[in-house]
Order: sequence, then C-alpha cells, then structure tokens
Amino acid sequence: MKAVVQDRYGEADVLELRERDRPAVGPDDVLVRVRAAGVDPGVWHLMAGLPYPVRLATGLRTPRNPVRGTDVAGLVEEVGRNVTALRAGDAVFGSCDGAFAEYARARADRLAPKPDGLTFEQAAVLPVSGCTALQALRDTGQFRAGQHVLVIGAAGGVGSYAVQLAKDLGAEVTGVCSTGKTELVRSLGADHVLDYTRQEITDGGARYDLVLDTAGNRPLKRLRRALTTRGTLVIVGGEAGGRWLQGIDRQLRAAALSPFTGQRLRTLIGRPNRNDLEFLGQAAADGRLAPVLDRTFPLAEAAAAVRHVHAGHAAGKTVLTV
Repeated sequence: MKAVVQDRYGEADVLELRERDRPAVGPDDVLVRVRAAGVDPGVWHLMAGLPYPVRLATGLRTPRNPVRGTDVAGLVEEVGRNVTALRAGDAVFGSCDGAFAEYARARADRLAPKPDGLTFEQAAVLPVSGCTALQALRDTGQFRAGQHVLVIGAAGGVGSYAVQLAKDLGAEVTGVCSTGKTELVRSLGADHVLDYTRQEITDGGARYDLVLDTAGNRPLKRLRRALTTRGTLVIVGGEAGGRWLQGIDRQLRAAALSPFTGQRLRTLIGRPNRNDLEFLGQAAADGRLAPVLDRTFPLAEAAAAVRHVHAGHAAGKTVLTV
C-alpha cells in the first residue's frame, strides 16, 4: 500500500509517499480502507516531535510509528476476531494511528458508522476536532444552557465545531477570529463576532461564563479578565512558545493557579470514543453540525496540507483524499 511516512522529526519535507505493508489486524482491531484523512494541528506536533515532551510517547530520536494522520474515514476491509459491531464493507469514521495511507488499523472502539448524509471527506474531519470541542464544552467546561460562551479561534478546526455545538446546546456565543473569517463564524451561528485584529477580548467589559481558547497565544491573565468571577476557562492545545513547552507552560500555570481562585482554569486533550463519534455523526446527519471544509489535497500532497494547516491559513478543516 501507499503511505505517507517519516524517518526523522522535522518540518513537512520529512514526509514522503512510499510503499509499505498493510498493518496487521489484532483481535480488537479493524482494518480500514481509507477514503479520506483529516489534517489537524496535532499532525504537525507529532511530525516535528515538538514540544520535546511529545517524544516521550512517540519516540525519543525517531518516530516509533512513521505513518502520520489520526482522523480517518473509509470502508471496513477486515475485522479482528473480537469485533462484532462492525463487518467488512461498513462505512466508518473515527481515529487511528497512521491515517495518511491507503489502509489504516484502528481500534474498534474508536470507530463509528458513517452517517449516510456525510461524504467521506466530511466524516474524516469530525473525529479529533469534533470530540475535542464536545468534551471541552460538556465535560471539562461543564456547560449549562443559557451561559455566555466565548470561543477563541472560532474559525479553526475545534473552534468551528465549538461555536455550532454551543449554540445547539443553548448558549449565547461570541466567536473570535481574523477579519477574513468573520462571515464564516457568523454563518456557523455565533451571536457576536470579535475581529481580534481590531478588538481584544476584554474590550467593552463583557464577561463570559465559559471561555474556550483554541488559539493558544493570549496571556493567562488576560483570559481570566474575560471570565466572570465563577467562570471556567478551557485551554485546548498551545501553539506559542519554545521548543520545550510550546504553550504547555500556560496550561501548567492555569492548573497550579486554579485551586486559589474562584474561577475554574482547565486544560484538555480530546480523546475520540465511539459514543461521542456517534453523537457527532447524528448531529451532522440532522443538520445541527456542519463540518467546514477549507481545502482538499490528494494523499501525495500531504506535506503541503500540513504546511497549510500549520501556517494558520485554514478556515475550518483540511482533508486528504485517498
């Protein structure tokens, strides 16, 4: 099979399209014939091995798994002996290690049936970003209907889902984005849109019950000023900073400070699971959640897709077709 692999950590030029053997299927695994694979910021971090603590899990000197990609949608090719919920020929979507390939192995509990109304490309950009947005609002943020929610990075992968999910759950939503993306954020249902090139989140004195920060470059002090006295901040990811921490220091400081303030300061790494995938798939099938596709690249142009996402150009999600 063809797969996008890397032998060393580095920028996108380390990615190469090569021939590899198909993954072997374990008793709890599913082999997916990949039709589309989502490209999210996490792909860049695993490719670059940054921040450095990432390498404790992925390999200190070289990547243990050389095939990139996590979001996947395709057709079941083979199932392990313990898998009963899926069978060959089923259309599925979910997460795995090594989605940038013609075939990928996934755990059965990280896959869900693809709704008939979604294309493979739309389904492939739901798992990681969609589950992260849902878990940030529902679980970590402990959202309640009627709250005022601020989504920073509202035109991005996680942010575009968070705006829609928060509105669907009964929030008053303010989205933060750049000038060229304000109309997109309004179309997603945001009640208010802040253009960060012209207005800061603390301008005007508005305060929010829940702030979801997916952009990763604002000081913790400023984020806290945007909260109500009992508000909740959820930090998703972190792109600013050096090679050692890349914003993780802000998350660590939030965790350390939270017990000493009335505000809840939390961080989150989303973890796709079957229940949440089924929820997102149903919401998309019902028209309550729309995957926003920015650009589509063929598998052979995976490096260009990763560069596009890492540069911050994407409005919504980027996808590879196989």
